Amino acid sequence: MKVQDLKGKTVAFAGSGGLDSCTITRWLTNQGVNVVCFTADLGQPDEEDMDAVRQRMLKAGAVDFVLLPVREAIAEDGLKVIQSQACYEGRYWNTTGIARCSLTKAMILEMKQRGLTIFSHGATGRGNDQVRFQLITNMLAPEFEVYAPWRDESFLARFPGRSEMIDFCQENGLPVTATKDKPYSTDANLLGLTHESGMLEALTTPAQFVKPIMGCYPQDAPDTPEAFTVRFEKGRPVSVNGESVNLVDAFLKTNAIAGKHGIGIGTHLVENRFVGIKSRGVYESPGVETLGTCYAYLLQLILDRRAREFYDQLSLLVAKQIYQGYWFDRATQMMLAAIANTAELATGTISVSLYKGNISFVAADDVPHILYSEENASMEGVGDYNHGDSEGLLRVFGVSARVLATSGQVGL
Repeated sequence: MKVQDLKGKTVAFAGSGGLDSCTITRWLTNQGVNVVCFTADLGQPDEEDMDAVRQRMLKAGAVDFVLLPVREAIAEDGLKVIQSQACYEGRYWNTTGIARCSLTKAMILEMKQRGLTIFSHGATGRGNDQVRFQLITNMLAPEFEVYAPWRDESFLARFPGRSEMIDFCQENGLPVTATKDKPYSTDANLLGLTHESGMLEALTTPAQFVKPIMGCYPQDAPDTPEAFTVRFEKGRPVSVNGESVNLVDAFLKTNAIAGKHGIGIGTHLVENRFVGIKSRGVYESPGVETLGTCYAYLLQLILDRRAREFYDQLSLLVAKQIYQGYWFDRATQMMLAAIANTAELATGTISVSLYKGNISFVAADDVPHILYSEENASMEGVGDYNHGDSEGLLRVFGVSARVLATSGQVGL
């Protein structure tokens, strides 16, 4: 869609109240388009006053402002990320990717209630978010149209860069905090923060150039380790350090504790975007990193070899599906159903020690579906395991090993 197709129409715009949001809203309004701004309460730690966002967007020209309550939804989706161990290309927990899924679904549901059918967003043509917004809308509301200003020649001609957007906002008296020398951009939600662009695009800029919001860097953390205990029941964290918690509070409480010790702060990644270019990001996700690591320790106790191999394949696929915007498609739902089967067995208490960016295993207790047997694993003379029984096993394995040698396929 182009802006000339929108004159006199109403669009639902996903806005955060930042530079891009204010610029796009005012520009569309000036072009004769009615803009209803949708902002999600995702528990973002860098935006405590959501009413301030409303005021900025209305001043930018929005005819209405809708605050979407999405904390519980993103917590549930974040839990599925943990249960899937869905890290993309290393240790990026897909915190922004899954947030786009939670936000877009909530926005589409509200749009249907209001009779709105044009979904608009401020994602650029270089990134992943444009793909996520588009694909999710196409899947959940195929009758909707999508308008992306960053793919509209008229918008690009007016705003070739960030400087022009800042000048435009200043000329129109819009209260944005962005400056032309802003060193990087940040996207935040309950699960974590993504920092990118600006000075972070240079690989000579260290990850610790970023000023952390969810905690501190390891060297600034306390000199004394802190014990952390989480109880999982059927894959859900139900208590943290002995205190019962709902899911949102589990993330909030763990964010605070782990962030204080530099856990999951300043994770550097040069990743492959879906559009085919590499980008550099610096991430913060103290709560997800800690809960995810504890969940991984629990998985070690309950999955046998074949289940583990299958799970690891699903984990990689789910991570890619989230990153690319396919969270709602049939393949992901099939994977999540299999992972939910595993989560049913994931009950237990995991204790770790947090110290200067490191998570160290301390203990596992009350794990009803544990496969580990201390007696069978022991090198001492206890349990029912007979070392001699392995003779037959090794003779069977040795048949194919010897054939490799006699056929000339291996040798010194």
